[in-house]
Amino acid sequence: MSGGGGGSRLTIGRMQRMRDVLRGSLGRSLRTLPEEDRLAAAWTVACGPALAARGEVLGLDAEHVLHVRVLQAAWREQFAQMRAMLTSDLRRIAGVRLEAIHFEGQHPARPEARPRTDAWGRDSRRDGR
Repeated sequence: MSGGGGGSRLTIGRMQRMRDVLRGSLGRSLRTLPEEDRLAAAWTVACGPALAARGEVLGLDAEHVLHVRVLQAAWREQFAQMRAMLTSDLRRIAGVRLEAIHFEGQHPARPEARPRTDAWGRDSRRDGR
């Protein structure tokens, strides 16, 4: 290990503080969106882009459970191990009541979960026409 100069090097603690500041800024900017859109926008920040790409936010049900589709079983297990942390982070970033996250495979377990919309409230399944 080198103890060399590099005074501009970011430490893990500094990076975590920067991440927390950015999460707080995002949370404040999302306040005008509906709860479900706030959760969808916060998903990538809470998970990180690589992990977030493995799951698709489907919707928030009446019991305030967020439904996320994760097609590969190994990734569902990874998400399940992170459930408590992700739930806490999503609550904090999005500023919404979130009781739990349900990770599901190909077929939704809760069909009453609303379809995912983008940050502007459009159904993400539409082709834009």
